[in-house]
Amino acid sequence: MQPQEKLVFKPSEVLVDRPTHYCPGCQHGTAHRIVAECLEELGLAENAVCIGSIGCSVFIYNYLKVDAVEAPHGRAPAVATGAKRARPDKFVFAYQGDGDLASIGLAEIMHAANRGERISIIFVNNTVYGMTGGQMAPTTMIGQATTTCPAGRCEDKEGMPMKMAEIISQLGGTAYCARVAVNNVGNIAKAKKAVKKAFEVQLNGQGFGFVEFLATCPTNWKMTPIDANKRIEEEMIPYFPLGVFKDRTAEEE
Repeated sequence: MQPQEKLVFKPSEVLVDRPTHYCPGCQHGTAHRIVAECLEELGLAENAVCIGSIGCSVFIYNYLKVDAVEAPHGRAPAVATGAKRARPDKFVFAYQGDGDLASIGLAEIMHAANRGERISIIFVNNTVYGMTGGQMAPTTMIGQATTTCPAGRCEDKEGMPMKMAEIISQLGGTAYCARVAVNNVGNIAKAKKAVKKAFEVQLNGQGFGFVEFLATCPTNWKMTPIDANKRIEEEMIPYFPLGVFKDRTAEEE
């Protein structure tokens, strides 16, 4: 008798079945999968509008079966605000990288959060400008070498890496704010739970939802994917601690 096959994994129906353009070891693909699964499980795909930003993250619209708009560099929260206010019946989320959100788009994200816009933001922090040549980002670690700080980021000259989840959590309109990582199975499960929560606060009209992903960029870090994943655990998480920084829904309960 032939043993029965057991299904252990099935890709989300919201994901497009196509080869990835991302570099080997890049964790944007894992973040895409989590977003797709949450959209599918909450029944949001048919009614969703994705706002793509500039950088590696811009190509999210090639991988998700949802309507999408590409925003100018840093302006995804503003475009998402316009989309949600024009069509409050739609589920609106933006997907941004650290250069896009924490540098040129810093004012946009701060004011959108402070206003409590009913949108959800997925923020991928890989501590470097991935697409444009590996320059230093606002989140680049102290001592990390980039093309614009080849000797490593220096606290005295460039300041400390910005902790965006902590900053966003302090703003009045933020309903939910968390930082997650996708470097192992356990953290991936926690990341999915956080994204679903950030989506739910929008669905319930409770305010602004924000999830920061710690992710690898092996190409610009000049590491193997395995070593890059170790860097998440050994260097990034100690400085960028994981967890929920604000959950107004829990406070209301």
